[in-house]
Amino acid sequence: MAEQARPATAFDRKGLSGPALRTFFRIADIWNLSAGEQMTLLGLTARSTFFKWKKNPNTVLPKDTLERISYILGVYKALQILLPNEQAADEWVRRPNTAPPFAGRSALDRMLSGQVADLFVVRQYLDAQRGGWA
Repeated sequence: MAEQARPATAFDRKGLSGPALRTFFRIADIWNLSAGEQMTLLGLTARSTFFKWKKNPNTVLPKDTLERISYILGVYKALQILLPNEQAADEWVRRPNTAPPFAGRSALDRMLSGQVADLFVVRQYLDAQRGGWA
């Protein structure tokens, strides 16, 4: 019998949150994201929370924030696989893209809609491009 997936408990989130935030902030630096762009990707509206997390990432993140970071990490990883040139991979998120999910806008524009579903769409697109699950 297959084991059912269980939701992340507060204990699980405590162990994942610090490493997830630190990695997110490294990717944000690589992608040259502004504080506002980072807040949008994290689903935050309070600047005080953002700067508190940035100063001390050892916190317990909400499930929604962990999900958002998971998609960002997946996008970053997929780009590193698809575009072995590190600079090209890091710049891809800002380039206009004519693929159907982007309609001439950049992947970052799509991800900055504020909806977690748009992060999923970008991740799904990249996974499909590298032959993964679509």
